[in-house]
Amino acid sequence: MNFIKYILTLFFFSSIFIQCRSGKAISKAIAPKDTTNAVMIKNATDSLNLVNEVRSNLFKNKIDFKTFSAKIKLDVEKSKGRMPDLTANVKMIKDSVIWISISANLVVTNFEAFRIYIKKDSVIVIDKQEKEVHYRSIDYLKEITNIPFDFYTIQNMLLGNPVFFNEKDMMVKKFEKYLLISSMDKGFKNLITINNATNLLEHCKLDDTDIYQNRTADFTYEKYENAAGFPFATQREILVTEKNKLDIKMLFKQYEFNKELSMNFSVPKSYKKN
Repeated sequence: MNFIKYILTLFFFSSIFIQCRSGKAISKAIAPKDTTNAVMIKNATDSLNLVNEVRSNLFKNKIDFKTFSAKIKLDVEKSKGRMPDLTANVKMIKDSVIWISISANLVVTNFEAFRIYIKKDSVIVIDKQEKEVHYRSIDYLKEITNIPFDFYTIQNMLLGNPVFFNEKDMMVKKFEKYLLISSMDKGFKNLITINNATNLLEHCKLDDTDIYQNRTADFTYEKYENAAGFPFATQREILVTEKNKLDIKMLFKQYEFNKELSMNFSVPKSYKKN
């Protein structure tokens, strides 16, 4: 089960939270060069208008959908070197089901290692190498990561919507080329960077409010496309540095919205139940 926990943590939660101390590379990633050139807000009315405008833009860019499917290439590099590539095929029905197949890409072969089926209250993991099936409640995802994940958080993460972000209680600082928006939700401080020219999310930095956890994650959204009629980040990178380096790239090679989906998730009778 340890390898399953590693794969789940890598796929879902490297894109959200890696336990580490923040490093200089993280600070550099979210601090554009014109940080000191803040635009002064004249009065309280102007400040309120800015917050309302930003909230409206965030709502407009939040991806809404009926169904979603994607093929994602995962490149992982640690201090000890580059790890074997993974490919994740994802299918989702809004607020209902998340289906994931994870394959390992080796030099001479490509094999499906896991198949995962997530509903609002449960998780099923088929381990094809060990020929086992694991039935868990949705709380299992919280247990292996120590993060308050639920179905909707995972759904938004895969879509590229902000997570652990409280739109009702946020602060905005305006600069010439970008906006810095901060909020606090579920024990996390969230700082996101919006490009003023495009109104698109560029960076997100999450810090645990628990100083004893001392967890920080920084990830970047790039290569936006409008093929589905709204902006979708097809390239995302997570950078963590301290004593150990962790660099994770997520490349969406294919994706579709609102197409009819089939989700085959049969469990072989010979597989051992855990």
